[in-house]
Formats: sequence, structure tokens, C-alpha cells
Amino acid sequence: MAAKISIRHGLRHQWSLYLFVLPALGMLLLFAYAPVSSAIYHSFFEWRGGETRRYVGFDNFSRIFSDATFWSSFGTVGILVVANIIKLIPSVLLAVLIHRLSGDRFRYFYRVLVLVPMIVPMIVTLFVWKFFLDPNIGPLNQLIESTGLKWALIQLDGVFGWGQFSADRGVGWLSQPGLIVPSLILWGFPWISSIGVLVYLAGLENIGADIYEAADLDGAGSLARFWYIELPLILTQIRMTLVLLVIGTLQSFGLQLLLLDENGGPGGRGMVPGLWMYNRAFAANEFGYACAIGLVLFLAILLLTWFNNKFVRVDK
Repeated sequence: MAAKISIRHGLRHQWSLYLFVLPALGMLLLFAYAPVSSAIYHSFFEWRGGETRRYVGFDNFSRIFSDATFWSSFGTVGILVVANIIKLIPSVLLAVLIHRLSGDRFRYFYRVLVLVPMIVPMIVTLFVWKFFLDPNIGPLNQLIESTGLKWALIQLDGVFGWGQFSADRGVGWLSQPGLIVPSLILWGFPWISSIGVLVYLAGLENIGADIYEAADLDGAGSLARFWYIELPLILTQIRMTLVLLVIGTLQSFGLQLLLLDENGGPGGRGMVPGLWMYNRAFAANEFGYACAIGLVLFLAILLLTWFNNKFVRVDK
């Protein structure tokens, strides 16, 4: 049984190691925990970003419970969370296809192709997609016009009464309230995540060759190998990316801010909690209220993360 080492003994004999840890710990406290502490403190004040502040207690949090925009934004982000979970499927399938390539050279080549999009700054990708969805010169509308899909959309519009498609104007993907959420879901097509593919590939490469040999002896086909071998053995990686995806989707608002505006586009249909927090801080100068929104969002993310760790389990 290993002997326990006291803190005093560690400081006496390993003090140099503690010195190496201190700079990283200091920067973590300064740039991570200090802003969080400031947000908690200012959430109890009516604060407009300057030196003047007025203590209001829990009034900011009480105001959140009657904030219709804030709660409706959770409906939008809930749709995006479900859509992003479904978007995990292409990355898993691509990782399996690359893993099954017979030549190491080809696998390396496809890894490089998957990795290259990570080099492109995200803001460039967002502006490219904003151009892609442009109602006048956007490639998406040109594709719809050239293939006759617009006529089919107009017919469906007449049947279901959407009121979004017309023959005499381009499709306003980001200017028509009913199309904003579908446009946000469409963003990133074909939904291949470079990080996700590399993480799944790392898990697939840990599967022993003897397992595949046993599957071949049993006559398992490609689909059976995926369903009974590859998918169960990378569920740990999928669970990890699922946690990060949910947290990232709930926190993010840059996509909506750049594609729409701080108001979430027409009718506020693209409003998400993070964007509403940004709106209250930098459009309305209600920094104290924005801090309170951030704390409620933090608690929601913490609750969902706990729920995922509690109930989404992977059998070893």
C-alpha cells in the first residue's frame, strides 16, 4: 500500500515542482476565476459598466423569471442542441470509413484533408456561409433556381401555408423569421467536425486486430462490424464529444451575432441565451443583468452536464 505524503513533506522535498505549477495556477486564477468572481459579484448590482453601481440584491434574478425573451431563447437553443447531436453522425461514419481504408498512406491523406479546415479561421467560415445564404447572389439560391427546387418549395409553401417562398424574389434565408432556425441548422453542411473525426479515429485505432479476426470468423459483415464492434467501442469518445457539444451550443452566440445581429434577426427568431446576455450588456448597457443571465446559463449548463454524466453511461 502506497504511503501518504503530507503537504509539509511535499513542500520540503519537491518545492521546485510547486514553483513550476505556480505560474500556470496564477494565470488560471487571473484570467479564468477572477472574471467569474467579478460576474458573480456584479450580478447583485444595477451596473452599467462604469464605476457607479447600485446594490439591488436578487432583483436581477427575479427579473429573469419574467423575461420572456430569455426563456424563449432556450427553445431555440434546444432545437440547435438536438440538431447538433444529429450532426455527430456524419463525423462518426467518416471516421469509420477512414479507419477501414487498407493502406496507411490513404488513411494519412484523408486525415490531412479532414485537418485542413481547422486551419481556416472560424470568422472566415462564418462570412463565407453568410455569402452562401445571400438572397440575391448566394450560391444556395442559385442552386435552388437552377435545379427547379424553388418551384417545389413554392408548391409546398402553398400547401402548408408557410409564407416563406415566392416566385418573384429570392429566398431570404436570414431575413425571413420562419427560415432563420433552418438556416442555422444548415450551417456547416456536410457537418464534418475535424476534431470529432480525429477523436473517433483515435478510439477506432485502439480496437485490437484479434477482435476483427473473430468477427470475420463469425461471418460478420460491414454493418454488423460497425454496430456490434466499432460503435460500442467508441461510445466513450462519443460521450465526451456529446458533453462538449452541449456545453458549446449553450454557450455560443457568435454564429447568430455574425449571421444575424445582436437582436437575433427578424422577430428575434435566432435569439439564444448567450446572445441575449450579449444584447443586454452591449446594446442595453445592463451589465449587471447580463451577469445574472450568465450565472443562470452557467447553472443550466452545469445541470445538463451532471445529467449527462449521471444517466448517459458507457458500459466498459
